[in-house]
Amino acid sequence: MAGHSKWKNIQHRKGAQDAKKGKIFQKLSKEIYQAAKDGGTDPDTNAALRLAVDKAKANNMPNDNVDRAIKRATDSGQGADYKEVLYEGYGPSGIAVLVYALTDNLNRSSTNIRVAFDRNGGSMGEKGSVNYMFDRKGYIAISRENLDIDEDDMLMHVLEAGGEDLETSDDVFEIYTEATEFAQVRDALKEAGFELDQSELTMIPQTTVPVPEDKVSVFEKLIDALEDDDDVSDVYHNADI
Repeated sequence: MAGHSKWKNIQHRKGAQDAKKGKIFQKLSKEIYQAAKDGGTDPDTNAALRLAVDKAKANNMPNDNVDRAIKRATDSGQGADYKEVLYEGYGPSGIAVLVYALTDNLNRSSTNIRVAFDRNGGSMGEKGSVNYMFDRKGYIAISRENLDIDEDDMLMHVLEAGGEDLETSDDVFEIYTEATEFAQVRDALKEAGFELDQSELTMIPQTTVPVPEDKVSVFEKLIDALEDDDDVSDVYHNADI
């Protein structure tokens, strides 16, 4: 992960996401609902629900919304059954793009995502065409603002917790873990008193590709179109912008 800053990309997208809070909360509610329906309503025993709730909190989703989504999963006869599906494709200049969707209509999702690629300088790929370029990792970000600890001491905490890698900038500590160790590392750092600004399972590109200046606008429109789709839960790419 050396040289890769997921935090930079998070901050780059934050403004656009803030303008779509209503739609983001709707998507998060769907993820919480399905996780609770599949594995039970207790986040302590349902890892998928714990991740969905953590993701909702990271996006400042109100607790009432979280509680309603969980309750809906226990109400018989309510709600649809959603399936997670992965779409793979290419953006401008061959940028690899992964799209995770949670949908109750595969035909609708496939059509909408293909149209988003086709209309914004990209193309859909075959299964496995770009997924191999990414690694499933745990990701934790801790802001350095008002945090009196240097990089060496932070690294000790990360290694003791079971973390894999630490990236440091002036603003943030970025911690990467194996996917299987993510929950352990997250909980250990919380118990050590750290406030986590971001914690999630994510897809990290093995290498990044610079976006030509004349393609940046087209690429951002593609990502916006994909993220704006009601069925899309996460979009990952290997662009360096």
